[in-house]
Amino acid sequence: MDALIDSYQRVITYLRVSITDRCNLRCVYCMPEEGLAWTPTHEILTYDELTRIIAIAAKRGLQKVRVTGGEPLVRTGVVGFVNTLTHIPGLKEVALTTNGVFLKDLAAGLYQAGLRRVNVSLDSLNRETFSKIVRRDIFDRVWEGIKEAERVGFDPIKINVVLQRGVNDHEVIDFVRLTTERPYHIRFIEYMPCANWDTWLETYKPFTPVMEEIQAAFGEMVPVSLSNADNAGPAVNYRLPGAPGVVGFIHAVSHDFCDTCNRIRLTADGKMRPCLFSDIAVDFREVIRSGCADECIDDLLSQVLYIKPKYHELDAIPKEKKLVTMVNIGG
Repeated sequence: MDALIDSYQRVITYLRVSITDRCNLRCVYCMPEEGLAWTPTHEILTYDELTRIIAIAAKRGLQKVRVTGGEPLVRTGVVGFVNTLTHIPGLKEVALTTNGVFLKDLAAGLYQAGLRRVNVSLDSLNRETFSKIVRRDIFDRVWEGIKEAERVGFDPIKINVVLQRGVNDHEVIDFVRLTTERPYHIRFIEYMPCANWDTWLETYKPFTPVMEEIQAAFGEMVPVSLSNADNAGPAVNYRLPGAPGVVGFIHAVSHDFCDTCNRIRLTADGKMRPCLFSDIAVDFREVIRSGCADECIDDLLSQVLYIKPKYHELDAIPKEKKLVTMVNIGG
């Protein structure tokens, strides 16, 4: 089989797989407080269907799979699915992104299944602020999940922080200080223009003043190149001298990384999206449920590569067509 190379000669090695669009939180930047109409269960790809697509992609050079949602840990059988993924020939890395609510209960099982990398969304270290952001009083449970993941051996533990002006940007120093105490990777993520457009305009904060604030408090940060560079994400990483942890910045808005994009996304209902900020997608569900041969799935993968755009053109998208919600895309 041919390698996963798109029309612009970018080698695709990374697939984000959403296994559900359901979530037990209601983060203000992700979905409305009343929630959304979830995709009916019968329209969600089964674990066997997901595994089949991933295994075929792995034969063409796919190296990394990240399991996402919604919230992936709300789906029954996720530990077994992770175990299956870790045994697919060709895959070098399986990771998972979670809001951490069920992590304390499932961390040991996930680790035993072969998972070694976990990202936890934690937008505040303050219980009250956190509750306002996720609309649930659940901070203690998430923090216990992070500590349990560390206890059972996950390394690295990446903590994702969507930074918003006037909401949690006053906690930057507290998050960075955490890297001097624990071997966590704190990753500040620019707030992307989804959910409410006016809210985004009010709370979006670029990272230049953030980095200046950190350097004023701690001194110069040292750039670091992390391992598994072939599958690395878009974070630009630094370490404070002597710190066990890492500070990362994902410039999701102010700097594009399209020229080195190595990822595609598979939604829970079987749509493979070549770009987060594009409506174009290839439907795998209908074909795979028609009893197709593996060659058909391989052809669909080639279609995804062909339509993957050179640039996300986020700045050219009308505001009414910006992302409405992340929960059914997988982030």
